[in-house]
Amino acid sequence: VQLVESGGGLVQAGGSLRLACAASGLTFSNYVMACFRQAPGKEREFVAAVSKSGGNTYYADSVKGRFTIARENAKNTVYLQMNSLKPEDTAVYYCAADLIPVISATKTYEYWGQGTQVTVSS
Repeated sequence: VQLVESGGGLVQAGGSLRLACAASGLTFSNYVMACFRQAPGKEREFVAAVSKSGGNTYYADSVKGRFTIARENAKNTVYLQMNSLKPEDTAVYYCAADLIPVISATKTYEYWGQGTQVTVSS
């Protein structure tokens, strides 16, 4: 199984980025997909998740109203659209997959991507 993130980079506060996570080696539509992030010196934290069909989405309070997660099962890809970015959003962003996770619990996800850096300057 491989999860490959892309789309990270440097952006000014108030700007936008769209992350993509391409999955291979698994039956994508069977998996809940999620995004976590980890800032320097901090624990990895939940950002957003999307159900297997894409019909349900879940967000951390800190990103609600600014980030949108969506999936395209035909392309084995999940997207995280990030708007109104803030310096506190700076972190490495990780894609994760599991069949039946506890949505916001890091340790319940079986598969992880390598991460992509997002840096928001003030």
